[in-house]
Amino acid sequence: QVQLVESGGGSVQAGGSLRLSCAPSVRPFSSSVYAWFRQAPGKEREFVALIRARGTSQLYADSVKGRFTISRDNPKNIVYLQMNVLKAEDTAVYYCAVASQYTSDHSSYDIWGQGTQVTVAS
Repeated sequence: QVQLVESGGGSVQAGGSLRLSCAPSVRPFSSSVYAWFRQAPGKEREFVALIRARGTSQLYADSVKGRFTISRDNPKNIVYLQMNVLKAEDTAVYYCAVASQYTSDHSSYDIWGQGTQVTVAS
């Protein structure tokens, strides 16, 4: 069973930056897709960004496009989410997840990390 360990969350002022990391416990299959989701208090879990384990395909939610960048370091087997120009509405618990399909639907992701808190003060 693959395990995902997230890190890099914290508190930052609006306009600041944070980088989240997701470290899978095993090397991904070439067809795997890594994604970041987030969930704010009282709200449903929402898609943020995804990237294929192999290849260059990426997808972003409109709310983060141009501010967030998802990337991976294959030798280190780590997936990153660089978050710039953070806004108060980005405050949430951020989760890393893995799926075998290229999709932003969280119900298709069957492996999840424990989550890391991101708090943006306005």
